[in-house]
Amino acid sequence: MIQDIYPSKLDNVYRDQKPEADDFVLVFDKEGKVFVRIRDNEPEFTTAKQISCACPVFLFSIDDRGYFLTPYEAADIPEGFEACSVRSLRNNDSHGKGLFAAFTAYHLWKWYNDNRFCGCCGREMKHSVSERAMKCGCGNTVYPRINPAVIVGVMNGNSLLITRYRQGYGHNALIAGFVEIGETLEETVAREVSEEAGVRVKNIRYYKSQPWGMAQDLLAGFFCEVDGDDSIRMDEGELKYAQWVKREDIELQPGSLSLTNEMMKMFKEGKV
Repeated sequence: MIQDIYPSKLDNVYRDQKPEADDFVLVFDKEGKVFVRIRDNEPEFTTAKQISCACPVFLFSIDDRGYFLTPYEAADIPEGFEACSVRSLRNNDSHGKGLFAAFTAYHLWKWYNDNRFCGCCGREMKHSVSERAMKCGCGNTVYPRINPAVIVGVMNGNSLLITRYRQGYGHNALIAGFVEIGETLEETVAREVSEEAGVRVKNIRYYKSQPWGMAQDLLAGFFCEVDGDDSIRMDEGELKYAQWVKREDIELQPGSLSLTNEMMKMFKEGKV
Protein backbone atom coordinates (compact mmCIF):
# COMPACT_ATOMS: atom_id res chain seq x y z
CA MET A 1 0.00 0.00 0.00
CA ILE A 2 1.07 3.60 -0.43
CA GLN A 3 2.34 3.95 3.14
CA ASP A 4 4.47 0.80 2.94
CA ILE A 5 7.82 2.53 2.38
CA TYR A 6 10.00 0.29 4.57
CA PRO A 7 12.92 0.58 5.33
CA SER A 8 12.12 4.29 5.01
CA LYS A 9 10.05 5.80 7.81
CA LEU A 10 7.81 8.84 8.12
CA ASP A 11 8.44 11.16 11.07
CA ASN A 12 5.45 13.52 11.35
CA VAL A 13 6.37 15.18 14.65
CA TYR A 14 6.05 18.93 14.09
CA ARG A 15 9.19 21.04 14.47
CA ASP A 16 9.66 24.79 14.03
CA GLN A 17 12.76 24.72 11.86
CA LYS A 18 14.22 25.97 8.59
CA PRO A 19 15.21 23.75 5.67
CA GLU A 20 18.76 22.58 5.05
CA ALA A 21 20.13 22.82 1.51
CA ASP A 22 19.17 19.24 0.59
CA ASP A 23 15.75 19.25 2.23
CA PHE A 24 12.79 19.14 -0.10
CA VAL A 25 10.63 22.25 -0.52
CA LEU A 26 7.27 21.43 -2.06
CA VAL A 27 5.27 23.93 -4.07
CA PHE A 28 1.55 23.50 -4.85
CA ASP A 29 -0.21 25.77 -7.31
CA LYS A 30 -3.64 27.25 -6.66
CA GLU A 31 -5.34 24.09 -7.96
CA GLY A 32 -3.41 21.83 -5.60
CA LYS A 33 -0.97 20.49 -8.18
CA VAL A 34 2.55 19.85 -6.93
CA PHE A 35 5.66 20.68 -8.93
CA VAL A 36 7.69 17.54 -9.59
CA ARG A 37 9.86 15.75 -12.09
CA ILE A 38 9.63 11.98 -12.48
CA ARG A 39 12.72 9.79 -12.19
CA ASP A 40 12.51 5.99 -12.14
CA ASN A 41 8.71 6.25 -11.75
CA GLU A 42 9.07 8.20 -8.51
CA PRO A 43 8.24 11.91 -8.10
CA GLU A 44 11.16 14.14 -7.18
CA PHE A 45 10.65 17.54 -5.56
CA THR A 46 12.56 20.80 -5.56
CA THR A 47 15.16 21.27 -2.83
CA ALA A 48 16.04 24.30 -0.76
CA LYS A 49 19.19 24.87 -2.79
CA GLN A 50 17.19 24.85 -6.04
CA ILE A 51 14.43 27.23 -5.06
CA SER A 52 14.03 30.46 -3.14
CA CYS A 53 11.52 29.74 -0.40
CA ALA A 54 9.72 32.42 1.55
CA CYS A 55 8.26 31.42 4.94
CA PRO A 56 8.86 27.67 4.58
CA VAL A 57 6.68 25.48 6.81
CA PHE A 58 7.98 22.15 8.07
CA LEU A 59 5.72 19.26 7.03
CA PHE A 60 7.48 16.02 8.02
CA SER A 61 10.66 14.09 7.41
CA ILE A 62 11.41 10.77 5.75
CA ASP A 63 14.75 9.12 6.46
CA ASP A 64 15.85 12.26 8.35
CA ARG A 65 15.37 14.41 5.24
CA GLY A 66 12.96 17.27 5.76
CA TYR A 67 9.94 18.13 3.61
CA PHE A 68 8.76 21.74 3.68
CA LEU A 69 5.99 23.80 2.10
CA THR A 70 6.41 27.24 0.55
CA PRO A 71 3.78 29.50 -1.07
CA TYR A 72 3.35 29.22 -4.82
CA GLU A 73 3.37 33.00 -5.21
CA ALA A 74 6.85 33.24 -3.69
CA ALA A 75 8.42 30.31 -5.54
CA ASP A 76 10.75 30.43 -8.51
CA ILE A 77 10.21 26.98 -10.03
CA PRO A 78 13.38 25.48 -11.56
CA GLU A 79 13.38 24.28 -15.15
CA GLY A 80 12.26 20.70 -15.66
CA PHE A 81 9.61 20.65 -12.94
CA GLU A 82 5.92 20.46 -13.88
CA ALA A 83 2.69 20.84 -11.92
CA CYS A 84 0.98 17.46 -11.48
CA SER A 85 -2.08 16.46 -9.46
CA VAL A 86 -1.51 13.73 -6.90
CA ARG A 87 -4.21 11.73 -8.70
CA SER A 88 -2.25 11.87 -11.96
CA LEU A 89 0.90 10.77 -10.14
CA ARG A 90 -0.98 7.71 -8.93
CA ASN A 91 -2.43 6.99 -12.36
CA ASN A 92 0.99 7.28 -13.99
CA ASP A 93 2.19 4.31 -11.89
CA SER A 94 4.44 6.41 -9.69
CA HIS A 95 5.44 4.66 -6.49
CA GLY A 96 7.78 4.68 -3.52
CA LYS A 97 8.31 7.16 -0.72
CA GLY A 98 8.12 10.08 -3.14
CA LEU A 99 4.49 9.31 -3.96
CA PHE A 100 3.64 8.78 -0.29
CA ALA A 101 5.31 12.12 0.46
CA ALA A 102 3.23 13.79 -2.27
CA PHE A 103 -0.03 12.37 -0.84
CA THR A 104 0.86 13.37 2.72
CA ALA A 105 2.09 16.82 1.73
CA TYR A 106 -1.09 17.42 -0.27
CA HIS A 107 -3.16 16.54 2.80
CA LEU A 108 -1.34 19.24 4.80
CA TRP A 109 -1.33 21.78 1.95
CA LYS A 110 -5.10 21.39 1.59
CA TRP A 111 -5.59 21.93 5.33
CA TYR A 112 -3.34 25.02 5.41
CA ASN A 113 -5.00 26.44 2.30
CA ASP A 114 -8.51 25.95 3.72
CA ASN A 115 -7.64 27.60 7.05
CA ARG A 116 -5.95 30.84 6.09
CA PHE A 117 -8.71 32.79 7.84
CA CYS A 118 -10.48 32.22 11.11
CA GLY A 119 -13.89 30.59 10.89
CA CYS A 120 -14.99 32.42 14.07
CA CYS A 121 -13.99 36.03 13.46
CA GLY A 122 -12.59 36.12 9.91
CA ARG A 123 -9.12 37.35 10.83
CA GLU A 124 -5.96 35.88 9.31
CA MET A 125 -4.74 32.72 11.04
CA LYS A 126 -1.16 32.33 12.23
CA HIS A 127 1.06 29.27 12.41
CA SER A 128 1.71 27.91 15.88
CA VAL A 129 5.43 27.53 16.60
CA SER A 130 4.92 24.76 19.16
CA GLU A 131 2.53 22.35 17.40
CA ARG A 132 0.82 21.57 14.12
CA ALA A 133 -1.98 24.11 14.44
CA MET A 134 -3.33 27.38 13.09
CA LYS A 135 -4.22 29.99 15.69
CA CYS A 136 -6.20 33.21 15.77
CA GLY A 137 -5.99 36.13 18.18
CA CYS A 138 -9.61 35.48 19.14
CA GLY A 139 -8.54 32.19 20.73
CA ASN A 140 -9.64 29.84 17.95
CA THR A 141 -7.20 26.98 17.31
CA VAL A 142 -7.54 24.62 14.35
CA TYR A 143 -5.77 21.27 13.98
CA PRO A 144 -5.30 19.22 10.78
CA ARG A 145 -8.50 17.68 9.48
CA ILE A 146 -8.66 13.92 8.99
CA ASN A 147 -11.77 12.36 7.44
CA PRO A 148 -12.54 8.83 8.73
CA ALA A 149 -13.95 6.47 6.12
CA VAL A 150 -14.51 2.75 5.69
CA ILE A 151 -13.67 0.24 2.97
CA VAL A 152 -15.89 -2.84 3.11
CA GLY A 153 -15.30 -6.32 1.70
CA VAL A 154 -18.74 -7.97 1.77
CA MET A 155 -18.42 -11.76 1.46
CA ASN A 156 -21.07 -14.17 0.23
CA GLY A 157 -19.59 -17.64 0.42
CA ASN A 158 -17.00 -17.84 -2.36
CA SER A 159 -17.96 -14.43 -3.80
CA LEU A 160 -17.12 -10.82 -2.96
CA LEU A 161 -19.25 -7.74 -3.60
CA ILE A 162 -17.36 -5.81 -6.29
CA THR A 163 -18.37 -2.30 -7.34
CA ARG A 164 -17.41 0.43 -9.74
CA TYR A 165 -18.10 4.12 -9.14
CA ARG A 166 -20.36 6.04 -11.50
CA GLN A 167 -17.83 8.89 -11.60
CA GLY A 168 -14.12 9.19 -10.88
CA TYR A 169 -11.99 6.08 -10.40
CA GLY A 170 -12.74 3.62 -13.20
CA HIS A 171 -11.47 0.29 -11.86
CA ASN A 172 -12.97 -2.31 -9.54
CA ALA A 173 -13.58 -1.21 -5.97
CA LEU A 174 -15.37 -2.16 -2.78
CA ILE A 175 -18.19 -0.48 -0.89
CA ALA A 176 -16.82 2.66 0.76
CA GLY A 177 -18.04 5.75 2.55
CA PHE A 178 -17.43 8.41 5.16
CA VAL A 179 -18.27 8.10 8.84
CA GLU A 180 -21.21 10.28 9.86
CA ILE A 181 -21.58 12.22 13.11
CA GLY A 182 -22.38 9.94 16.05
CA GLU A 183 -21.58 6.69 14.22
CA THR A 184 -19.17 3.94 15.14
CA LEU A 185 -17.04 2.51 12.34
CA GLU A 186 -19.08 -0.69 12.45
CA GLU A 187 -22.33 1.24 12.10
CA THR A 188 -20.86 3.05 9.10
CA VAL A 189 -20.03 -0.30 7.50
CA ALA A 190 -23.62 -1.54 7.88
CA ARG A 191 -25.16 1.74 6.69
CA GLU A 192 -22.92 2.15 3.63
CA VAL A 193 -23.50 -1.42 2.44
CA SER A 194 -27.26 -0.99 2.89
CA GLU A 195 -27.30 2.37 1.09
CA GLU A 196 -25.09 1.38 -1.85
CA ALA A 197 -26.04 -2.27 -2.37
CA GLY A 198 -29.29 -2.79 -0.46
CA VAL A 199 -28.08 -5.76 1.59
CA ARG A 200 -27.64 -6.38 5.30
CA VAL A 201 -24.37 -7.60 6.83
CA LYS A 202 -23.16 -9.48 9.91
CA ASN A 203 -19.88 -10.58 11.52
CA ILE A 204 -18.17 -7.24 10.85
CA ARG A 205 -14.46 -7.48 11.60
CA TYR A 206 -11.61 -5.01 11.26
CA TYR A 207 -8.81 -5.73 8.79
CA LYS A 208 -6.35 -2.81 8.41
CA SER A 209 -6.14 0.99 8.02
CA GLN A 210 -4.55 3.36 5.52
CA PRO A 211 -3.89 7.11 5.34
CA TRP A 212 -5.09 8.48 1.99
CA GLY A 213 -3.96 12.08 1.76
CA MET A 214 -5.48 12.66 -1.68
CA ALA A 215 -8.88 12.97 0.04
CA GLN A 216 -7.61 13.80 3.56
CA ASP A 217 -8.90 10.37 4.62
CA LEU A 218 -8.02 7.75 7.16
CA LEU A 219 -9.45 4.55 5.67
CA ALA A 220 -10.45 1.65 7.90
CA GLY A 221 -10.89 -1.69 6.14
CA PHE A 222 -13.48 -4.24 7.27
CA PHE A 223 -14.63 -7.65 6.09
CA CYS A 224 -18.16 -8.85 6.79
CA GLU A 225 -20.71 -11.38 5.56
CA VAL A 226 -24.05 -10.94 3.85
CA ASP A 227 -26.94 -11.44 6.27
CA GLY A 228 -29.96 -13.12 4.69
CA ASP A 229 -31.18 -11.98 1.26
CA ASP A 230 -28.22 -11.40 -1.07
CA SER A 231 -30.21 -9.60 -3.78
CA ILE A 232 -28.33 -6.43 -4.74
CA ARG A 233 -30.30 -3.20 -5.03
CA MET A 234 -27.64 -0.83 -6.30
CA ASP A 235 -27.58 2.91 -5.65
CA GLU A 236 -27.45 4.05 -9.27
CA GLY A 237 -26.55 7.59 -8.28
CA GLU A 238 -23.34 6.37 -6.64
CA LEU A 239 -22.41 3.24 -8.56
CA LYS A 240 -22.55 1.95 -12.14
CA TYR A 241 -21.73 -1.65 -11.21
CA ALA A 242 -22.27 -3.88 -8.16
CA GLN A 243 -22.14 -7.67 -8.42
CA TRP A 244 -21.15 -10.79 -6.50
CA VAL A 245 -17.90 -11.95 -8.11
CA LYS A 246 -16.26 -15.32 -7.46
CA ARG A 247 -12.70 -15.35 -6.09
CA GLU A 248 -11.11 -16.58 -9.30
CA ASP A 249 -12.91 -13.98 -11.42
CA ILE A 250 -11.96 -10.89 -9.41
CA GLU A 251 -10.04 -8.36 -11.50
CA LEU A 252 -7.64 -6.38 -9.31
CA GLN A 253 -6.79 -2.71 -9.65
CA PRO A 254 -3.63 -1.73 -11.53
CA GLY A 255 -0.84 -1.11 -9.03
CA SER A 256 -0.69 -2.02 -5.36
CA LEU A 257 -1.20 1.32 -3.63
CA SER A 258 -4.68 1.04 -2.15
CA LEU A 259 -6.19 -0.73 0.81
CA THR A 260 -9.11 -1.62 -1.46
CA ASN A 261 -6.87 -3.53 -3.84
CA GLU A 262 -5.10 -5.37 -1.02
CA MET A 263 -8.45 -6.47 0.43
CA MET A 264 -9.65 -7.74 -2.96
CA LYS A 265 -6.34 -9.55 -3.41
CA MET A 266 -6.58 -11.19 0.04
CA PHE A 267 -10.03 -12.54 -0.79
CA LYS A 268 -9.04 -13.63 -4.31
CA GLU A 269 -6.15 -15.65 -2.85
CA GLY A 270 -8.36 -17.26 -0.21
CA LYS A 271 -6.61 -15.57 2.71
CA VAL A 272 -9.83 -14.26 4.31
